[in-house]
Amino acid sequence: MDQGNNSRVTQFVLHSLSGPQELQHIYFAFFTLFYSSVVLGNLLIVLTVLSEPALHTPMYFLLSNLSFIDVCLSTFATPKMIVDFLKEHRTISFEGCMAQVFFHHVFAGGEMMLLVAMAYDRYVAICRPLHYAAIMSVHKCTVFVVGSWLIGVLHSVSQLVFIVNLPFCGPNKVDSFFCDLPLIIKLACTDTYILEILMISDSDVMAMSSFVLLLISYTLILITVRRRSSVGMAKARATLTAHVTVVTLFFGPCIFIYAWPFSNFLVNKVLSIFYTVFIPLLNPLIYTLRNKEVVSAMQKLSRQQVSF
Repeated sequence: MDQGNNSRVTQFVLHSLSGPQELQHIYFAFFTLFYSSVVLGNLLIVLTVLSEPALHTPMYFLLSNLSFIDVCLSTFATPKMIVDFLKEHRTISFEGCMAQVFFHHVFAGGEMMLLVAMAYDRYVAICRPLHYAAIMSVHKCTVFVVGSWLIGVLHSVSQLVFIVNLPFCGPNKVDSFFCDLPLIIKLACTDTYILEILMISDSDVMAMSSFVLLLISYTLILITVRRRSSVGMAKARATLTAHVTVVTLFFGPCIFIYAWPFSNFLVNKVLSIFYTVFIPLLNPLIYTLRNKEVVSAMQKLSRQQVSF
């Protein structure tokens, strides 16, 4: 921190998981393993979908994009957290902190919209199967994906404008392993009550609108599934279960964290780690282990690689 009458914070101190040095080394190994699994698992899904013509459908196109954005969501902060386990002083520059805030909300907002697009895809496939090919065209899927990223960027910019010009003169300690926006706002040397309300409102509108759209889609799907008892509906139930599980795991921590956004609960830190490290790994496991088509395509891809 620069000293003087116009002192300004040039870096922040991040508080990751605490413990003795030996425990920090265990954390380093544990999270390195998990992060590597996230990247390899999700990229494997992307590669499998790209290489298998049978998976060139709207559902798997959206799934591959979800896997890609999961890699991004895990990468914006996890590698630094892993490196920081080996450091005594865990700091991040002001510019780096703002970059983390930006990318966090881009990827989280984009994933919310992508989950809505996937729910809509399942709604059309189950509730309007005869019109599925006409409704879920390649053009519409591309619009969904591009729109998800654009909405994520717009949401992130609307969040970043709250803090980028705030005066930060100390303290500079963030009780998290990354620059979480609610915690950063608390460090500003000015009254931020109005900004806190605006930030919460912006995030709540984003999360609640996505959640309501998901709730409507899955409710309509459940009604349709209950009315039918064919073999196709059994497959639909399995797919729906995977979607609902992913949505619950994704929105659960978000709702809890933003219900008490300016508190320093230890559980918030744990949920933040779960949200950015573990969920991106659970998504590919949930979708692939319950999906015979993806598993079969992966096995085919592995046989091709071995043959080479």
